[in-house]
Amino acid sequence: MDAKKRIALTLGLVAAGCLVMAWVEGALRPVYPVKSALKAAVFLGCAGLYTLLSRDRGAFRAFQRPSRVRPALLLGAGVFAFLLGGYLLLSPWLDLSAIPENLAAKEGITRETFPLAAAYITLCNSLLEEFFFRGFAFLTLYREGDKGLAYGFSSLAFALYHVSITSSWGAPVLIVLMVAGLTAAGLLFNWLDREGSVWPSWLVHMGANLGTNAVGLILFGLL
Repeated sequence: MDAKKRIALTLGLVAAGCLVMAWVEGALRPVYPVKSALKAAVFLGCAGLYTLLSRDRGAFRAFQRPSRVRPALLLGAGVFAFLLGGYLLLSPWLDLSAIPENLAAKEGITRETFPLAAAYITLCNSLLEEFFFRGFAFLTLYREGDKGLAYGFSSLAFALYHVSITSSWGAPVLIVLMVAGLTAAGLLFNWLDREGSVWPSWLVHMGANLGTNAVGLILFGLL
């Protein structure tokens, strides 16, 4: 399979994976454990199908440990502090009270189950997303030499994928700002992983999830 076909296959499979998960979010609407299992099957299945058809095993080599992890650890800690500190600073002007009810209605996540869900989101869900959007989408396109497409497509796919998750969380302006922020985050994550490992972006992603989940613990009255 030549480079153009590998690029087209990557674009198609990443888009298909995002569309399937958008359907799961919007139409199927399973409880969170079922959705998590489906997400793992879809994301890993898309990368596995690419590997089978192209015989390129590069996506599954993205778990190799990089030579330096300390900068990513420090950045992840900074992102955590920024998100939690920003919420605490702006909380008098933010109304996020609908989020717990939304999570209970849409995901089946309650005050009692949120800590377990938060742990999964922080550790496992972040790794799954980094594998799919960075290890598969970004690094596959990056290795083919189209760096602009690699950065742009994977970061935008990462952002738009989250639209179905956040679309009922607030006003349209807030959703637009979140998508813009996620696109910027995706670009940063891509840059961190440019040497071929998803460890750097995973560590920062964990920091971001830890910050948002800490806010969730506050909203649920657990902190």
